[in-house]
Amino acid sequence: MPGTLPAGEPVPVDGTLPDSARVEVGTRGFGVYVHVPFCASRCGYCDFNTYTASELGGGAGRDGYADQVLAELTLAGRVLGDNPPPRVDTVFVGGGTPTLLPADDLARILDGIDRLWGLAGDVEVTTEANPESVTRESLKALRAAGYTRISLGMQSAAAGVLAVLDRRHSAGRATAAAEEAREVGFDHVNLDLIYGTPGESADDFAASLDAVVDAGVDHVSAYALIVEDGTRLAARMRRGELPYPDDDTAADRYLAAEARLSGAGFSWYEVSNWATSAQARCRHNLLYWTGGDWWGLGPGAHSHVGGVRWWNVKHPTTYAARLGAGESPGQGRELLSTADRRVEDVMLRLRLATGLPLAVLDDAGRAGAAEALAAGLLSRSGYAAGRAVLTLRGRLLADAVVRDLLP
Repeated sequence: MPGTLPAGEPVPVDGTLPDSARVEVGTRGFGVYVHVPFCASRCGYCDFNTYTASELGGGAGRDGYADQVLAELTLAGRVLGDNPPPRVDTVFVGGGTPTLLPADDLARILDGIDRLWGLAGDVEVTTEANPESVTRESLKALRAAGYTRISLGMQSAAAGVLAVLDRRHSAGRATAAAEEAREVGFDHVNLDLIYGTPGESADDFAASLDAVVDAGVDHVSAYALIVEDGTRLAARMRRGELPYPDDDTAADRYLAAEARLSGAGFSWYEVSNWATSAQARCRHNLLYWTGGDWWGLGPGAHSHVGGVRWWNVKHPTTYAARLGAGESPGQGRELLSTADRRVEDVMLRLRLATGLPLAVLDDAGRAGAAEALAAGLLSRSGYAAGRAVLTLRGRLLADAVVRDLLP
C-alpha cells in the first residue's frame, strides 16, 4: 500500500504561498506534474500512491478525475495570481497508469495548463504508460493532443522476472508499444528497466538491454529493485519465498547497463538515466534535479515553488472532497532554508553527469571531495575544471560520495 507522507506544517485552506515564493516562481524553470492515481492492478513491488478499482470501492474513480485536476489548476492560478510563471517548460503526467484515463481527458488537462499559464513553444510533454494500457490508436490521439514524449514501464524482457514483479504485460509488449509510439510521431520514447529482481539472471538482464536497444528508443532508465515495507514483494521475502536483493548483483547489473548502453550510443546524464542525445534527456526530471519550480496536481502530488515544498492529501476521495469544498488539497508543507536548499542541490546535482561546482561546498565538503578524488570516485578532469563529477565507480557509490561532500 502507499507509504506515508511527511508531517510538515499545515497548508492554508486557500493554498496561499509566501510573497517571497511567488516572486521567485519560474526563475529556474517551471513545470507541471499531474498525478493519475489509478492502476488496473497493483504490482508486487509498488508502494506508489496508486489505487485499483477494488481498493477505491465506492470512492472517487476515473470518471470526473480530469475535472478535479482542472479544479486544482484553477486554484493554482489564484494562488500565483499576479506572479505566474513566464511559461510552462515541461509537463509530466505520472502515476499510477495515466493512460487508463481516456486520451480526451489527458488532452483536456494539457489544454487547461496551456490556457492558464501558456506552454513554451518547445515544451516537453511526457506521459507514463504501462505497455498493455496503450494501443496505436490511443498513442496517435495523445500525440495529436500535444504529448511529445512517452515513458513505458517495461521493467524486464524476461517473462519470469515480470511474473515475480506482478507485471501484467507480456515480455514483448513494451518494445512493441515503443515502436508504435515512434511510428505515430512521438519525439522521444523512454523504456524503464528494473534490475536485481529475485530470480533474474545475468542473461535475463542482458536480453532486456538488447531489447531496449533494438526497440530504437532514445532514452533508457534503469533502477535497482528497492523492496518497500508494506508491499506484497516485501511480505514474500519475509516469508522466505524469495531472497532479498543482493548489492553486489545490483552493481554487476549497473555495470552491464553502462557497458551495453554506452556501446549502443547512449550516454549517462544522471546516475539511473541514459539518452542518445542532449535533446533526448528528460527535461522535466532535469528541472527537479537542478532546483526548478513545479506545481504538482493530483492526490499525493508534491510541488515546489520558490523554496516552499508541499504535498497533497493522498486519497482520491479526500482530494475530490477538498476541491469540491473550494479548498486547497494540500496536506502539509515546509519552507526550505538556504541551508536546506544547498544540501538538496548537492545531493541532486552530484548525480548528474555535469556534476556540481566545488565552490558550493564548504571547507569540510571540499576536503571530502579531495578524499573522494583520491579514492577514484570523482573525475580528475572534472575536478581540474572545478567540478565534482562522479566516475563510474563513484556512480555505484553515489550516496557515500554525497556523505563525503556533506559531512
